[in-house]
Amino acid sequence: MLSHVQAAVPGAEQAPTTLTGSCGDNPGLACRLVWDLSHDGRAAQVTSQFVAGPVHLLLRVLFVVLLALLIRFVVYRLINRLTERATRTLLPQFRNGAARRRGAAAAEDERVTAAEAAAVAEANSSVPAEEREAAGGRGGAVNGVDSSPEMAAAAAQAERALTDERRKQRVRALGSVLRSAASVTIFSIAGVTILGDLGVNLAPLLASAGVVGIAVGFGAQNLVRDYLSGVFMLVEDQYGVGDVITVGDATGTVETVTLRITRLRSVNGVVWHVRNGAIEKVGNESQGWARAVLDFPVPYTADLTTIRTLLADAAAGMWNEPVWRTVMIEKPEVWGAQQVDMTPPPTVTMRVVVKTAPLRQWEVEREMRARVKAALDAAGIKPPSAVAS
Repeated sequence: MLSHVQAAVPGAEQAPTTLTGSCGDNPGLACRLVWDLSHDGRAAQVTSQFVAGPVHLLLRVLFVVLLALLIRFVVYRLINRLTERATRTLLPQFRNGAARRRGAAAAEDERVTAAEAAAVAEANSSVPAEEREAAGGRGGAVNGVDSSPEMAAAAAQAERALTDERRKQRVRALGSVLRSAASVTIFSIAGVTILGDLGVNLAPLLASAGVVGIAVGFGAQNLVRDYLSGVFMLVEDQYGVGDVITVGDATGTVETVTLRITRLRSVNGVVWHVRNGAIEKVGNESQGWARAVLDFPVPYTADLTTIRTLLADAAAGMWNEPVWRTVMIEKPEVWGAQQVDMTPPPTVTMRVVVKTAPLRQWEVEREMRARVKAALDAAGIKPPSAVAS
């Protein structure tokens, strides 16, 4: 009867009856388990071919993916540390020079009242003009002293905040580019490894990729130039997000920096997209420090000594106010007569300069112009056009 049953099942006489015959010389765990439970050679063979093989392949793929994710995590941590360390020396001339000057001045000054120190501590870039005027009335010189240790400490804190913000911008831009490059490299290698495990012949694929790479390199030279320029621009810290730069005819605030393009928005709201490879020279108004330059035309017949005194008093008034002291890096300087124009009406241009924190020169210029105008009006000095008429 057993022989009749075997004859009724086609191929039953060829069914493997041993573990190695069913699962091969190196039996897997699933095939061995099925054999131990059933001692059925055909079931063990089916398990080896249609279950153990795909599961083993899936596990290999998962292992490669997990390994790639782990390597990417380690590389990300390394990139973050490297970029953080590389940007710690950002703006050394601003931090060290200005801090030393303020520290030396603070050592010679007297202490101020607690109310003035509180006003200084709350001073920041978001303070409106009305509050600045009110703070100016409370602050300023005390018993003839134009600064204090608390004022210097507040100014130094503002400088550190500015430096830290600039450092964070560079870390974000440079770190983003390096992380993207690392991700592409790691997952490309992982993809090639997975294709090899799937049995794909990689030799023709790699050869085709090499040919395509050469063709793309010749056909997209401008693109390659843009990417290389973007890399060097980020490494050298030429500018970053939030900086005000001038590129050719475009001037504006940098909104986005990528390896290929730089996007900046002008004061009128116009958005400029500039290819990094097309940037031959760039002017940055936001690195280290800025300078407010103010020219005031006065009548040719006016007493320049008197006008120089008025300008110096107006500048000193701003310097003595705690809110403006956090913006100014050095005491304002009156350079004096900058130009003499004999064209009717003849005028003499007097110049005042103030070294300020980056991007703060414009508000200093506006406030200084208003104060100088009020001082000239109070002294009875009329504009050159009014004198000529």
